[in-house]
Amino acid sequence: MGTVTEEMDPERLWGGTVAALLAALVGGALAFPELVYDRFVWQYFWGPVVADAQSAQCAVYADGSTTYLYDSAACSAASGPVAYPGYTVVSEIGYAVTLLLALVGVVFLLRRLDIGQDRGLFYALFPYMLLGGALRVVEDAGDAVPAGVDPLVSFPWNTLIISPIIYFTMFAVTLVALVGSVRLADRGTVSRYGRPLAGVGAALLAATLGYLSVLAFTTDYVSFYPQITAVVVVASTALTAAVWWAIERYAPHVNRGTERMGLVVLWAHSVDGVANVVGIDWATELGLPADLVPKHPVNRALIQVGEQFPETVQHFLGTAWPFLVVKIVAAVFVVWVFDEQIFEESPRYAILLLIAIVAVGLGPGSRDMLRATFGV
Repeated sequence: MGTVTEEMDPERLWGGTVAALLAALVGGALAFPELVYDRFVWQYFWGPVVADAQSAQCAVYADGSTTYLYDSAACSAASGPVAYPGYTVVSEIGYAVTLLLALVGVVFLLRRLDIGQDRGLFYALFPYMLLGGALRVVEDAGDAVPAGVDPLVSFPWNTLIISPIIYFTMFAVTLVALVGSVRLADRGTVSRYGRPLAGVGAALLAATLGYLSVLAFTTDYVSFYPQITAVVVVASTALTAAVWWAIERYAPHVNRGTERMGLVVLWAHSVDGVANVVGIDWATELGLPADLVPKHPVNRALIQVGEQFPETVQHFLGTAWPFLVVKIVAAVFVVWVFDEQIFEESPRYAILLLIAIVAVGLGPGSRDMLRATFGV
């Protein structure tokens, strides 16, 4: 009995922590609505989502209603809580805390399902990491729809595929597919749960890319620039191979824990870094009408670092390359940190963390790559 109690204590602690945070947030919003809801929840979390969903420059919240503005000068002159599409430092910290809590909860779920100790889960979820970025581009395509044409996903449903809400949407889709695949394996319908799980993700990804391809060849507001995907994939793969060779040649101990999963981690973050460099600095050279604009605070800050280098460096390398360098260094650091001991002590949590790390690189990276590929 003592053993059961000890096993349940972490779950109860996690449940109590989540309940306490929710109670504090809801209670604070009810007791101090202007401070907690207007100036925190709405301004940093919900406001940016609805502003993005309406393709507005900003959204302004006052007297319980939201006004959408489409002029930057009007946004600057607006009073009250003003939310802009994209992320802020406050929102990114909030999402990081939410992600950590969600990961712990998923570890408990995997333990209940008695799966996740092997590395098959990591590879089976790979299509879902690409699916999130592709779905985000579907919403981008909706923003490009001309007046009088209804997008496939209109407001407010398009908020489900806008960052960061899309992470919760993808979590729900993946969870349903995972539980369903485990049930099929338990009944003997399939030999291993990983195959139907990967199959569902691959089918959804193919359907999403198919829809975007149809739009590219049947509409005027979605284009097709396959050279973007070709450049990003080839450059990312070459960079990953070079870094991997250097690790294997000069510091093989770095990858003793992750093994081949380390390759996926490196490739995912290389895609994110290269997609940023290509989209921000070289999109017009590759045929797009205009370069992409960075939305993340960290990305913008690193571009400002690149702008401090001499004009000659900017001419040949652009200004977004510091972001790529940081992504590669961070990926190598992650691979090094996840040593053999971590996998021996807590394989489920280690594998789940790596899945999350790949997702936060490949999700936005694939979105930027596909957004440029389809010109939206």
